[in-house]
Amino acid sequence: MYEAFYHFRFKPFQLSPDPRFFFSSKGHKRAMAYLEYGVQQGEGFIVITGEIGAGKTMLARTLARKLEAANNVVLAQVVSTQLEADDMLRMVAAGFGLPDENSKAVLLKKLEQRLLGIHAQGKRALLVVDEAQNLPPRSVEELRMLSNFQSGEKPLLQSFLLGQPEFRRTLQDASMEQLRQRVIASCHLGPLDAAAETQSYIVHRLQTAGWRGDPSFSEDAFAAIHVYSGGIPRKINVLCDRLLLLGRLDKKHEFSGKQVAEVVEELQQEFAPPMLQASQAGAG
Repeated sequence: MYEAFYHFRFKPFQLSPDPRFFFSSKGHKRAMAYLEYGVQQGEGFIVITGEIGAGKTMLARTLARKLEAANNVVLAQVVSTQLEADDMLRMVAAGFGLPDENSKAVLLKKLEQRLLGIHAQGKRALLVVDEAQNLPPRSVEELRMLSNFQSGEKPLLQSFLLGQPEFRRTLQDASMEQLRQRVIASCHLGPLDAAAETQSYIVHRLQTAGWRGDPSFSEDAFAAIHVYSGGIPRKINVLCDRLLLLGRLDKKHEFSGKQVAEVVEELQQEFAPPMLQASQAGAG
């Protein structure tokens, strides 16, 4: 709605992860370095955790785009939703292009053959599991068992596990000892660590969408966005998207901390409990 008004090529603050918008903050750059290191090693597990909205899925999508360009890795991606062990196996197999099988033994055999075929082509198989905090321990153990597939001394499958902070508690359980021994790198993705980094993130997304300075943002606008969002990229996107919509409706070409505060109040009222909304409306 506001793209044409501000002459953007596309929405700068969409919620769906788009690698075009990947921003190399200090934390994201470190996490990407871990992922790329893992790809080079070709074995074991890489674990990336982060707060809700911190950009874990964006990391995975950006990595996938890089690997597609290299054309030497076959990538399967799974978004887990409380998948039990057998269902996890089926999702992994489907990610590598295999049809479902009633027999787990048959499915495992076909998956091993598929991984051997990838290896024979001089490529490597990589599995990315997003939202790993939803996995029951038995499903995590199933992933560990898949890492046992080998051709000679060469592992046939490497896995990246991305999840919210509680996934680390799953990994700390005594039953996860064997998997922990196969984790070759692990890091936690936090929020953008300063108001200046939040400002750089916003400017990066605007410029990627074709921004040429319209609308402008004051220093206190950037500061207010950082305070509200806590440096969490998804929260920044939600707030800035609404701010630009307000600007389009009110034909604004400059944003200050005052306009940000108005949008923050609007968002907070929308998500307040119904009784609180009614009392606020009465007070108004």
